[in-house]
Amino acid sequence: MTTNRNDKCWCGSGLKYKKCHMDFDEKYNEMAAKGHIMPPKSLIKNKEQIEAIKESGKINTGVLDEVAKHIKAGMSTADIDKIVYDYTIAHGATPAPLGYGGFPKSVCTSINSEVCHGIPDENIILKEGDIVNVDVSTIKDGYFSDASRMFKIGKVSEAADKITDVAKECLEAGIKAVKPWGHLGDIGAAVQEVAEKNGYSVVRAFGGHGIGLEFHEDPFVAHVGKKNQGMVLVPGMVFTIEPMINEGEYDVYVDDVNEWTVYTADDSLSAQWEHQILVTEDGIEIITR
Repeated sequence: MTTNRNDKCWCGSGLKYKKCHMDFDEKYNEMAAKGHIMPPKSLIKNKEQIEAIKESGKINTGVLDEVAKHIKAGMSTADIDKIVYDYTIAHGATPAPLGYGGFPKSVCTSINSEVCHGIPDENIILKEGDIVNVDVSTIKDGYFSDASRMFKIGKVSEAADKITDVAKECLEAGIKAVKPWGHLGDIGAAVQEVAEKNGYSVVRAFGGHGIGLEFHEDPFVAHVGKKNQGMVLVPGMVFTIEPMINEGEYDVYVDDVNEWTVYTADDSLSAQWEHQILVTEDGIEIITR
């Protein structure tokens, strides 16, 4: 179906097509004709949606800032969960993990060899030398945001210090690789290069994801890959980059009791940082900065 210049744009912005996505469609169709993998247009957010996602992101960032003020040795991961829940609710939002697929808490807290999806518990006490990932996701007015940070508890070992810092470098490299009309594979290639250069491996079983109108949308964002391959990254796409970096092998397993917590298969350390990214016409914006 052809959209006329003066029709309302397909994105739902309410603007005329010629003022909104007409130039975009020319580029999109040109790349599609060359055989590139193009995202379905349902993944492309309009300006109103983007602004609402950003409002969710502000609260999500505020939650992590609040955790950073209080996290310390001697507190339980349930204490972190309470901070997250209380701050989120006080700001008119909802913790996205709570009840998601049966997840029982408001945040994921993953310590040392836990890769992701650690469940807060009053009996899990942070101790000097731990490294812990706090993964926060927020729903505000039906719009989703998601980011995580690593925290070093007191003085940590040289190994724990290094993997935490390199995991952040991996995230930064992945973000730097995002270009409008670039490819998903650019992200994975950049992350993989930094990780492997430092002697680490990149988890394959989990990755980033589209987000905004739902908690998890397409595309899956792999943190390994090859440049110039995979889906094209177009303006209006919103997704997370969240590399999980292992000290040993990239293999992982899921706790067979709680069916959530993911561990390194060889009990080595793991670290992860995460941001939510918006692809713009001239670059990117980090929604959860």
